[in-house]
Parts: sequence; C-alpha cells; structure tokens
Amino acid sequence: MARRKLLKNAQVVSAEKIVESDVLIEDDIILKIERSITDIHAEVVDLSGKYLLPGLIDDQVHFREPGLTHKGSIATESKAALAGGITSFMEQPNTNPQTTTYEALEDKFERAKATSWVNYSFFFGGTNDNLELIKRLPLDACAGVKLFLGSSTGNMLVDKLEVIEAIFSSTPHVIAAHCEDEQTIRENTERAIAQYGSNIPFSEHPLIRSEEACYLSSSQAVSLAQKTGARLHVFHLSTAKELDLFRSDLPLSKKKITAEACIHHLWFTDADYQSKQSLIKWNPAVKTVNDKEALWKALEEGAIDVIATDHAPHTLEEKKNPYLSAPSGGPLVQHALQALIDQVKERNLGLPFIVKKMCNNPAELFSLKDRGYIKEGYKADLVVVDMNKAHRVAQDNLWYHCGWSPFEGHEFSSSIDQVWVNGTLAFNNGCFVTRPAVERLSFNRN
Repeated sequence: MARRKLLKNAQVVSAEKIVESDVLIEDDIILKIERSITDIHAEVVDLSGKYLLPGLIDDQVHFREPGLTHKGSIATESKAALAGGITSFMEQPNTNPQTTTYEALEDKFERAKATSWVNYSFFFGGTNDNLELIKRLPLDACAGVKLFLGSSTGNMLVDKLEVIEAIFSSTPHVIAAHCEDEQTIRENTERAIAQYGSNIPFSEHPLIRSEEACYLSSSQAVSLAQKTGARLHVFHLSTAKELDLFRSDLPLSKKKITAEACIHHLWFTDADYQSKQSLIKWNPAVKTVNDKEALWKALEEGAIDVIATDHAPHTLEEKKNPYLSAPSGGPLVQHALQALIDQVKERNLGLPFIVKKMCNNPAELFSLKDRGYIKEGYKADLVVVDMNKAHRVAQDNLWYHCGWSPFEGHEFSSSIDQVWVNGTLAFNNGCFVTRPAVERLSFNRN
C-alpha cells in the first residue's frame, strides 16, 4: 500500500514566490500541491509558520572516500549535508585512488549506495593521460568531468594546454573547472618564502593564490570553451576581475559557459584571516570585501548561476600546521543554507533567491531528472526551515567527522527543522530519524 504524508499549511518557496499551500507526498513523489488538501489515508504534518524549500543540490563537495577517510567519509559528510538541508550532492574526484577510471567511478557509486544519507553523483576526473576514457564516458554516467587547472588537495593538476583543448573538444559532458594559474602561484609562493621564510602568515594566501592567478586561468578556460564549443562550468569564482568573463544577459538554458560562487567567498573576507587563520584557507583564496560584494552583485544579475559549498574537510590537527603545510579546505555543508538565509535577509533578496541558485539552477545546469523543484511528479526532496528559531554553532552540534567548523560560535537566525529525502522524513528537530532510501542521481540528457 502506498505511503502518504500530507504537509499542511507550509509556506512553499519557489524561485518566483512564496505561497501558503499543502503538499501531498505518496511514497517518494510529490503527488499534489494545493491550498487545502484533505486525504484520510495520509499522515498529517502541520508546518504552520514554517517555510518549505526544495532539497538543496550541492554540485561541489569533497567527501574524502576512498583513501582519506580520517578527514571524512561519504556516510559522515552526507549525514552532515542532510542536517543542513542538502538532499543531493555531486562529489569531486581527488580521492585516493583518484576517480579517473571507470572502475574507480563505479566503486564510489557502490560506496554511496551502501552508506550515503542523501542522493548522490560523482565527477569523473580528467588528467593529462586519460583523454580516451573521457571520450567514451557515457552521457548519463555521472555528473560531469572535473578538471583541476590549478593544483589543490590531491594534486590532479592538468597543465598541458593541448590536453585541455583536446578534452574541451571531445566531450559533451559538463566540464567543471578549478581555475588558478599554477605558474603565478609558484612565483607568488617563492616571493612569500623570500620575505617570510617558513613563517608565512595566512593573510598572504589571497596574495599567493592571487586575483591574477585566478583570472589568467579562468579567462583561458573561457576562451577555449568559446573556441571549441565545450560546455564549461567554472567552479568557485573568487574575484571581481573574473566576472566580466560571464554573461548575465542570457537565461541559464541558453548558456554554454556558466559559473558558481561558494559559501565561504560570499561570507568571509581577507579581514577574517587574522582571527580564523588556516580555518578559512581555501583554494581559491577568500579575498577582499570588494570581491565578495562583486560576487553577490553577479549572483543577483545572473552572471553567476549557482551557489555551492566546496565542502572539503581536513582534521583540525592538519589545519594547525604552518601555512605551507596546512591543507586548504573546510567543512561547510551543514551550515550553508543557514549562512545564505542570513545573507539574503541582510541583502533583502529573499528565500526565492536561494531556491533559484541552490535548487533550480543546479538541477537545470546538470539536467537532473525530477529534482530541484517543488512540483507535482517530482521527487519529494524537501527542507523545512524555521525562520524564527536561532541556531548557535557549537562543537556538540556538529556532524562533520573532522569535528570543527569555521562558523563555530556563530549564531544563525534560522534552524533546519525537517529534511525529507525521497518522501522519507530523515532529519527532524536536530535528530536523525532514519537513513532514507537514497538514489543515484539520474539525468535528462540526449
């Protein structure tokens, strides 16, 4: 017999508006959305005064499995994502072994099927040597192809221009790129070592991983995409200078070159290095307040299409190392939605803005099937937000395996009240209810 849940009196948030409505769920599907629904067979959940959003889709996470599970695993980090309202993730290939063979890719899918708390897909990693595998990668095999055009954790640097152009010319997949110019970073690092020796302050990070390093790489990637017709998605923009590379005068459906911003570049600035030190060391680096404000403006105007987390945990012991040996990255999936809510409140953008950038647009950009919207016939991935219940981040309410957060001690103005995955209530009032029947993400691709 079908299972039915009736969510009553919710403030249903779409990218266009907020409307009070009821939502009827049958098994894993949204069956009906109307102002007033009666169903004697449904279990009723009253959501009066609370906001109902589609489950967030995070297209850039590093869950560290396999090979780096002392930092995090698919199980631990997907559980933290669930607590933050993220119901689908796309994970990056810089694990150990790297996800650069079909066998490694399928191994990850099997691991996620067994342990993930939310829906999942993965990126296939491009290297200087696996062009033939990329050419044969089925269109519906995974989220897309990831290229590290600047080195980062796992060092999957693709630095041969002829290889990059060949990949751009040879695959219909979305090519997601980490763009930083390696030569510029090396020269800046040498300059910092000459000035500071081994005691480089973390405030030098945005000068080492500089605006110019970002622009040189992203502009080259965009130029190649224009030349080859590749479907390019540039991850984690961090500078104002890069924004002119992307168009705001086209709808997402018409774009072949897209871009995203990440939570940390939208929240922190270089003024925070003094207090946060390595805890906000990311690649690309957190930069100036002017860069931050430019990113927000580009999001509003449409030059940036998606917001993601780039969740990338390391142990606190690793992060306490000196600058040159402290790894870049930090945990973000648990608090991304709450951080965005505070920011959009401050900027008078509203919850529909978040739904567009973290639900609708990722679903459209990657051609996800039946997710990213609260629509009849779509999967019942849903997040209930209490806008009137503050939440203070503390060590005892963190779900990350690494046990720390750059937001520790901060009080957000809202709380994640419930999270539904494929029609199952998986998180409720700060507690995990049950591991839902999660699914491998599927795609509407020709």
